[in-house]
Amino acid sequence: MSADILRNMPPSLSRWYEVGQDRINAFADVTEDWQFIHLDTERMAPQGGTMAHGFLTLSMLSAMSYDVQPEIPGMVQGLNYGFDRIRFVTPVRAGQRIRGRFSVADVVEKPGRYDVTWDVVVEIDGAERPAIVAKWINVFEVEA
Repeated sequence: MSADILRNMPPSLSRWYEVGQDRINAFADVTEDWQFIHLDTERMAPQGGTMAHGFLTLSMLSAMSYDVQPEIPGMVQGLNYGFDRIRFVTPVRAGQRIRGRFSVADVVEKPGRYDVTWDVVVEIDGAERPAIVAKWINVFEVEA
C-alpha cells in the first residue's frame, strides 16, 4: 500500500540551501517587504548582517521537501494544505545555509488522497537552534 511508504519513511534531511543576499532581495521585491533588517547590509552589520524574511525561509520548505519525499505509486499531484504550527525560532542571516529535517507525523488515507502531516525543523548550518519548527500538512492526490 502506498500510504505505508510514507508511514515507514525514516526521518530525512534535505540538501543544504544557501540563503544569499540576492535571494533575500528578490523575495523582498516579490513580497514588497523592504524592511531594512532584510536589505541594509551596512546598518545591520553590527547585528551580524541582514536576515532573511521568515516567510522566505518557510517558503523554501517546498524545495527541501522535493529532496526527501519518496516516490508514491499512482501519485497525481502534491498540494500544500497548510500548517498546524509554525515557530520562527532563530533568524537566518544572509550567507547562511539551511536544510530541512522531515519526519512523518501522521498519514490519513481518504478516497483518492493521503493527508500527510510532517514534523519539520529547518536547521541552520553551524547553529545550535533551528530557524523554524513547524507541523506542515500536504495532500497527495493519488489515482483511485
